[in-house]
Amino acid sequence: MEITRLHVGKRLSEVAIHNSTIYLAGQIAEDTTQDIVGQTREVLGHVDRLLMEAGSDKTCILSCQIYIADMKDFDGMNAVWDDWVASGHTPPRATVEAKLANPACLVEIVIIAAER
Repeated sequence: MEITRLHVGKRLSEVAIHNSTIYLAGQIAEDTTQDIVGQTREVLGHVDRLLMEAGSDKTCILSCQIYIADMKDFDGMNAVWDDWVASGHTPPRATVEAKLANPACLVEIVIIAAER
């Protein structure tokens, strides 16, 4: 059983790959001064970059979990998501309101994807 990890830190790895399945850690914005639109764009940029490093892309997403700090931001987050997600490749997804670890973070996205 081989597990490949990318961007390994003391607390977590950003990516784990096992049996051609890619698991991303929850992705958050680094620039937390942005509104929900800006944070969502930044987070999806992180997702794109990590999937590319792992040999995949957004057309191969198997599952997505989105955590937003306040459901009032649901429409703003969805507007960015709808522009980003690959037409015909929309993954199963859950979106929940959650108290995030950093109160300045408005959105956190967790992805599971297949390798290309």
